[in-house]
Amino acid sequence: MGGFFGAASKNDCVTDVFFGTDYHSHLGTRRGGMTAYSEETGFQRNIHSIENSPFRTKFEDDVVKMRGKLCIGSISDTDPQPILVRSKLGLYAVCSVGIIRNAEALVEELLENGCANFETMSSGSINSGDLIGALIAQKDSFVEGIRHAQQKIEGTMSLIILTKNCIIAARDQYGRLPIIIGKRGDGFCLSTESFAFQKLGYTTYKELTAGEIVKITSDGCEVLSEGAPSKMKICTFMWTYYGYPTAVYEGVNVEVMRTRNGEIMAENDIKAGKLPDVDYVCGIPDSGTPHAIGYANRSGIPFARPFIKYTPTWPRSFMPTNQTMRNQVAKMKLIPVHELIEGKRLLFVDDSIVRGTQMRETVEFLYENGAKEVHMRSACPPIMYGCKYLNFSRSHSELELIARQIIDEFEGAEGVKYLAEYSDTNTERGKRMRDEICRRLKLTSLEFQSLSGKVKAVGLPECNLCTYCWSGNE
Repeated sequence: MGGFFGAASKNDCVTDVFFGTDYHSHLGTRRGGMTAYSEETGFQRNIHSIENSPFRTKFEDDVVKMRGKLCIGSISDTDPQPILVRSKLGLYAVCSVGIIRNAEALVEELLENGCANFETMSSGSINSGDLIGALIAQKDSFVEGIRHAQQKIEGTMSLIILTKNCIIAARDQYGRLPIIIGKRGDGFCLSTESFAFQKLGYTTYKELTAGEIVKITSDGCEVLSEGAPSKMKICTFMWTYYGYPTAVYEGVNVEVMRTRNGEIMAENDIKAGKLPDVDYVCGIPDSGTPHAIGYANRSGIPFARPFIKYTPTWPRSFMPTNQTMRNQVAKMKLIPVHELIEGKRLLFVDDSIVRGTQMRETVEFLYENGAKEVHMRSACPPIMYGCKYLNFSRSHSELELIARQIIDEFEGAEGVKYLAEYSDTNTERGKRMRDEICRRLKLTSLEFQSLSGKVKAVGLPECNLCTYCWSGNE
């Protein structure tokens, strides 16, 4: 995925952007970048790979040399960013978050219409920032260009643009990702994660609405184009997994939502008579932990941590990009507490079940270390569709998703007609799929949070939430 941070100040703000961008490191593991502008030295840009070292360590030396009262930074799981663009709109830096599914078609269209060439990366693909810049340059102003780009792009595009005079921010048309503006005595900042500017002395000024475009300078925040709040479809997975616990989206804190979600799951089990007789409720760290705390609080079953994540070297489960290595990393980073496993009946809560590979290995390890029973609760419904908007899953095919694999084996291509039934684990098809996942992952029991329970935990109208990965509703 990814995230970005920017600041416009009466004082040098490079250090602010360094720390603010670093606070987005949980959103991406491939590349980090910073671009600053000062009248004395012009644009200064640095981009580094952060696959083997954190953002902070790669940019410590750069920050000392960079200068500017305007600065942006990004964490990216896709292209090197920010990219410098020169067009009839001037010289500027741009970085974006999201996914462009029709990139090849757009490139071909631009080339046919007179765009001379694109700089390609070693893979042969076009940097998304370069493509966005070319789309924006088709119009006579940034606002018109951004609107044009958003209309042409299939997928999601939130972006920030750094010019010599200001920073322009545009939230994607459906608000799937947040952009929050912060205010301080000497200027303004913008951020994907709300907490990223709190320690820097900024307070929340406003959260952009879906499709809103603003300009920030050291003197103020100006709305360049109104958004459409009614069109918002913010990604519900931001609360479930991606978002940092201290982040707030649309007024809803991530940690609070996760805890409430766990409480609702426990209430569902109690009402259905499915609350198991276990010794401990446990969370798959990190994002599963608050869900588990909520479940434990509501059920009255003690909470325990039979796994501790070794964060100094393995902070994220989905790095590196190679799937085999990612599975190995997932195994290496979770250190067991044998006293809380041997002879125990355990109920774990995880944020989701995607492929099931890591979970199966975790369950096998628990049994190898003497667990009597391993129950599992998924903090969201079965994942039925690969994400089209943020690419949170690296699945190349929906048949890599364990739920879709099982449905395909049960009914072949005809199974697609019954995805709604399989998503509801109270139906006969849903029970059959749940039982098969239990068998494959060697679980004593398994339950999924319902879509209605998920929506209740967030507390926003379902019409304003993107639930595509579970429901297929866009």
